[in-house]
Formats: sequence, structure tokens, C-alpha cells
Amino acid sequence: MKNLPRRKATRLCHYDYSPAGCYFITICTHERHYLFGDVIDGEMRLNECGQIAHKELETLSGRYDNVDVDIFVVMPNHVHLILRIEMAEWINPFPTKAVDVPNIIGKYKAGVTRSAGSAFMRSESKIWQLSYHDHIIRNDKSYEKIAKYIEHNPRLWDEDRHNPGNPEFEKWRNG
Repeated sequence: MKNLPRRKATRLCHYDYSPAGCYFITICTHERHYLFGDVIDGEMRLNECGQIAHKELETLSGRYDNVDVDIFVVMPNHVHLILRIEMAEWINPFPTKAVDVPNIIGKYKAGVTRSAGSAFMRSESKIWQLSYHDHIIRNDKSYEKIAKYIEHNPRLWDEDRHNPGNPEFEKWRNG
């Protein structure tokens, strides 16, 4: 049997990602392909797939009683959002799958894939990279800084490390 390399763990060890709090999430497209549109003059112009990704983020809050998407932006090849999980007001006597960050992001990615696939993409196309980046927001100052970053992301696209037009892209991508 071949010894395959282990993927680097992207989640914080021993943290269950379900307690009340805010989480900064970045989800990138497969191989950083431009799937969601283009930034033109500092403004994100969504194509059909980008509109699907945007709509799925808007409806994500309504799927769970204690989950809100505070702010988000859909970029050409990634999505940024702040996910807020509130304390549940009541305990479900018939619990279903946990409401935690991995489960929420998995449902979001599946929803976009299902809708985009049925709308116009070939079935063998991949939309998302395997994982996502998360950051636990610990205080108001950090929250404000991240919210401002998300809000200004389209205007800063030329300098963004996720932008293949940026000379820093290959250096960042090759680590």
C-alpha cells in the first residue's frame, strides 16, 4: 500500500466550531478559477454562477434559527463571509446534525454546486477547493477590521493575493 501524504489540518485542533461566536470564512474556487464574474473598476460584476453563490449566502441565515451571515462578498474566485452563530434559545429534543461551521459551509458549498450544476456547468466540473480558511473572531476590533476588509475587497482586487493578475499570486500559491 502506498504511503500518501497527509493533508495539512486546516481546523483549530480540539475546537468544535459550534459555540456562539463569529467566524471569518474564505472559500476558494477549484484551482482559483474565475467562476463568479469579474471585478471592473473596483466593483464586482457577478455572472450567473456568481449570482447563485450570492443568493445561497443570502438564504443561508434562514436555514438555521441561530445562524446569521453578517457580511459577505463574492469575488471572481473566492467568497469571504462573517458567520455568526448565536446561542440556541431552546434545546431540540430530537437533535439533527450539529449546527457548526463545517456543517454550515458544507451545506453552502453543496447548494451552490447543485444550483450551478443544474443551471449551466458540466457535471465533471468542480466549483470548490476541498477545504476553506477560517478564523475565529475574538473581539470587536478584529470584527471591524475583517468587516472592512470584506467590504473593500472588490476595490482592492488588484493587490489581492487570490488575484492571478497580481505578481504575488504565484509566490503565495506555491507557498
